[in-house]
Amino acid sequence: MREIFTEIFENQPLDPMEAARRNSGRSLRKRFYTHARADEGGAVLLDEKPVRTPARRALVAPTQALARAITEEWNSQKELIDPAGMPITRLANVVIDAVCDAPEPVADDIEKYLRSDLLFYRAEAPLALVEKQSRAWDPVIAWARDQFDARFVLATGVMYVTQPHEAVVAVRAAIPREPWRLGAVSSMTALTGSALLALALSRGVLDAKDAWAAAHVDEDWQMSQWGSDELALSHRTLREAEFHAAVTVLRLIEERA
Repeated sequence: MREIFTEIFENQPLDPMEAARRNSGRSLRKRFYTHARADEGGAVLLDEKPVRTPARRALVAPTQALARAITEEWNSQKELIDPAGMPITRLANVVIDAVCDAPEPVADDIEKYLRSDLLFYRAEAPLALVEKQSRAWDPVIAWARDQFDARFVLATGVMYVTQPHEAVVAVRAAIPREPWRLGAVSSMTALTGSALLALALSRGVLDAKDAWAAAHVDEDWQMSQWGSDELALSHRTLREAEFHAAVTVLRLIEERA
């Protein structure tokens, strides 16, 4: 069974978009089990046999609620096992195999976004887009200022602007250290292009709907002006599923029942 799990989920990168890209070109394995369930300790079982990650570690969730969400993904598989339809399981594998052993490099990657966050770079025109960005992004910038005394520099255009070291350090302290929260925030950061949006969401300042919408102000504006691209929309749907998986992990690791 180890070889099957390794083949299905092998070498999953932390970046969820890269994970989706790799999975899109794979041949799918046939479903080889009848039923998935979680035991009292949060371990995921397939036909009463423990599931292991690609690194041969037990797939164990920190709460029963999250373990049940993972088993629901396994039970929802049809004749073939499609990893693209199992974003919570894939994120769990990454947390267990990568984040738990090396949380600091993951936090470092999130910090990189704090130095060039999506929310810092504003359009000069048209006015309608400028206003949309301000409505969606200014409250998060204000939250970082008020909560952490982090005074980030905003700019127009795409030229890189160096952010104050003190602001970056202050907000970096808010990056979670607990591996499951850290993995979820890292995933949301990569998917939105904004560490500030991910951290605000993780702290209850934004809900998932508003955070996802804020991450796509520019894209939605372009589509409103020039029409939608079906391939781009398809990729966005996949990214959104990954995003909601990370949101689900954040929510369910708080549920102890």
